[in-house]
Amino acid sequence: MSKNLTKREVDYSKWYNELVVKADLAENSAVRGCMVIKPYGFAIWEKMQAELDRMFKETGHENAYFPLLVPKSLFEAEEKNAEGFAKECAVVTHYRLQNDPNNEGKLRVDPAAKLEEELVIRPTSEAIIWNTYKGWIQSYRDLPLLINQWANVMRWEMRTRLFLRTAEFLWQEGHTAHATKKEALVEARQMQDVYAEFAENYMAMPVIKGAKSESERFAGADETYTIEALMQDGKALQAGTSHFLGQNFAKAFDVKYTSKEGKQEFVWATSWGVSTRLIGGLIMTHSDDLGLVLPPKLAPIQVVIVPIYKGEEQLEAISDKVNVFVKELRKKGISVKFDTRDTYRPGAKFAEYELKGVPVRIAIGKRDLENNTVEVARRDTLEKQSVSQDDVVDVVANLLEEIQDNLFNKAISYRKEHTTEVNSFEEFKEAIKNVGGFVSAHWDGTIETEDKIKELTKATIRCIPLDNKLEEGKCILTGKKSTQRVLFAKAY
Repeated sequence: MSKNLTKREVDYSKWYNELVVKADLAENSAVRGCMVIKPYGFAIWEKMQAELDRMFKETGHENAYFPLLVPKSLFEAEEKNAEGFAKECAVVTHYRLQNDPNNEGKLRVDPAAKLEEELVIRPTSEAIIWNTYKGWIQSYRDLPLLINQWANVMRWEMRTRLFLRTAEFLWQEGHTAHATKKEALVEARQMQDVYAEFAENYMAMPVIKGAKSESERFAGADETYTIEALMQDGKALQAGTSHFLGQNFAKAFDVKYTSKEGKQEFVWATSWGVSTRLIGGLIMTHSDDLGLVLPPKLAPIQVVIVPIYKGEEQLEAISDKVNVFVKELRKKGISVKFDTRDTYRPGAKFAEYELKGVPVRIAIGKRDLENNTVEVARRDTLEKQSVSQDDVVDVVANLLEEIQDNLFNKAISYRKEHTTEVNSFEEFKEAIKNVGGFVSAHWDGTIETEDKIKELTKATIRCIPLDNKLEEGKCILTGKKSTQRVLFAKAY
């Protein structure tokens, strides 16, 4: 398996694209802008999905499923949402094909099979879900309604990149209904916390929790809470968002409940989601010029064992030893692969698993049998050590925890080194151009200034950090008064 990747410092974008393909995560499909997620890439998504699903259920949410197709009239019911997604929508206009009589074997749309109402392929599901909730919610006893769905969506992106931005992608979207504004706000913040905990504890990807500026909010939301991560090229990645929707969708779809006092009230809403974009974030946070570097908690294979042998007799002797500690590792919940393929030499296997980011590699040969040892190599630092076979299970279990922590700490250090506080527009431009990363600066709070900064530097406001301290200052562009700093960055 070739692992000759373009160096990150030469062309980060090319490095990323090559790595996704060569590590067998995904590939482009016959449909423009859509991807095929290959088994190894999908295995990472399954591990992400399993942990997130557990966290959602622990916070009281249930899974359901809603239709892929949304009647256009429903999609248009909440104006801001419809306007925000209109340019990304794919629309079904006909329901049948027929043979073209002038060209045998070719198909064409049957003009007689035009739909009475066009159907939008969901770019997000608020419209179809809130139309459904109208029938589910009558009384305060029906609230809160806490629903999540795992689904695919389509947004007709013009410029695509595997995992980071594709026309179709996989995600989860939570949609909740509450009796009060306070409850809905608590829910939106709670789910932001869930996403942050997952990103940091499982992805080993540090994030900043914040609120979006007005122009960066989700279409139809009163408030958008975000977690923002920093990639190794100094660009920010919006890794997850949670939206306080107010009563906008309840009013658009007439979703009311009868309160304890017998009054008819509109419900309060939230929605929140993360997608397969997280796999792109995982790759770009940790990986290097040799290939993927995966945090153990999300690695499909946590430990790979490569035998080094000549002949069946040696392999059998090695296998007898290996099977003992494979069993013990699996008892500890550690995923292990014993690679006995005879179609690849050990060196080729080492390169393959290095490229695929397997956290720990164990090699065992004839001399190891004689000495009761194995060679243990860690992917994050590439360090190797000789370990007694009697101790290998405990050593590996501890090493996996150490690797998880090391990856997080390394990413935290990178973010700290690439977060710059500035007080003038000259300093701002210098930091954006030559340092990259997050730039902390005062802003006057207007959309006009935000747009002008973006036009001049391509940097956007990633978030207003929730832990911001109030401090008087002057906007870096206009000199107008400001009460707090916000985080700018170039972003994916």
